[in-house]
Order: sequence, then structure tokens, then C-alpha cells
Amino acid sequence: QVQLVESGGGLVQPGGSLRLSCAPSGSIFGINGMGWFRQAPRKQRELIATITYDGLANYADSGKGRFTISRDTAKNTVYLQMNSLKPEDTAVYYCSLKSDYPETTDYWGQGTQVTVSS
Repeated sequence: QVQLVESGGGLVQPGGSLRLSCAPSGSIFGINGMGWFRQAPRKQRELIATITYDGLANYADSGKGRFTISRDTAKNTVYLQMNSLKPEDTAVYYCSLKSDYPETTDYWGQGTQVTVSS
């Protein structure tokens, strides 16, 4: 079964930057859009941003201003550039993908830990 594989997480100091990447482990057809979520300890998972196959990006409040979502359609890869990171950005970051072929399917990655600390 195809899975989403995230990379790029790690430990960064406040004010630093990280770039997360996410790509499927196999072929997925009919990709509608991709997105990034995060879940901090003792909190619910929250949306950061989504991007359609055509490149239209939308940001939740958590992602506005410091985060940028982008994608490479040739590689079916989605990225999250995170700048000016704060300790409150510490969370497990998950990518998601929605496919409409052969049926509507939501894929999720296993998550990558981002820790912002001095």
C-alpha cells in the first residue's frame, strides 16, 4: 500500500528555518491536493496549509506569514518551508494527500517531529 513519507524535521533554534518534504512511496493517480497538518503535545491536530494540484495554496491561521507550502507535480512532492520558528511550533508534522482515482482516498504520512528549542 502506498504511503506518504515525510522528511526534514529535527531540532532547530528559535528563529531558525526548516523545510519539510513529503512524497508518496509509490504511484498515486488523480491527485487532487496535498496539505500539511501538525499536532502538538496534548493538542488536537490542526491544519497548516493546503495546495491544489494546480498550485493554489490556502493557509490556516497557524500557517500564515511564516510558512510556505509548495509542490512539485513531477515528483508528487509537497514542501513546507518554515521560517522564524518559535517554540510553540514544536509538534509532529503530518502531510496529507487526496486522490480522486479510482475513488476518493485520503493518504497520511506517519509524521516528522519538529522541535524548536534553544
